[in-house]
Amino acid sequence: MSKKKKEDTVETEQTPAETPEETTAAPEAPAESPAEEINYQEKFEQEHDARLRLAAEYDNFRKRTTKEKEQSYGNGKADTIEKLLPIYDNLERALNQPTEDAAYKKGVELTMTELLKIFGNLGVEIFGNAGETFDPNLHNAVMHTEDASLGENVISQVFQKGIKVGEKIVRFAMVQVAN
Repeated sequence: MSKKKKEDTVETEQTPAETPEETTAAPEAPAESPAEEINYQEKFEQEHDARLRLAAEYDNFRKRTTKEKEQSYGNGKADTIEKLLPIYDNLERALNQPTEDAAYKKGVELTMTELLKIFGNLGVEIFGNAGETFDPNLHNAVMHTEDASLGENVISQVFQKGIKVGEKIVRFAMVQVAN
């Protein structure tokens, strides 16, 4: 047993010697004050808020560019239709002129039919017929007439048809309004 006592003594001697080395090798971090913890929490909240704002800003940018891309297609289509309107007007005038040549009239009718088919495929709406109610948002009144047979604010004559692509008005109808 004396050996056992010696071993116990040796172990107890080594333990106190190891303890100071451990404390010097791995010193404990000083305890943080509550003010520092709050400061870290505030920094975390600020960074988190900044990240959320950046994500929202990017999402808005993506939506805005998608909307602008769709609008640019519509604007380009409306500009193209606007450039084709003189052709439409000339074909309409040619159809309204009396002619003896049936082949000529048939050719103009076929050309006009094809142009109207293309306009229909592009979503072009032609408006402004005699007898419709006058709407200042769609029609441009260039003349006024008194006619008892027509109601108030009724289109009596159309000088130039109006053209609309989707919700965008490319050209207002030029009309004469009664009463």
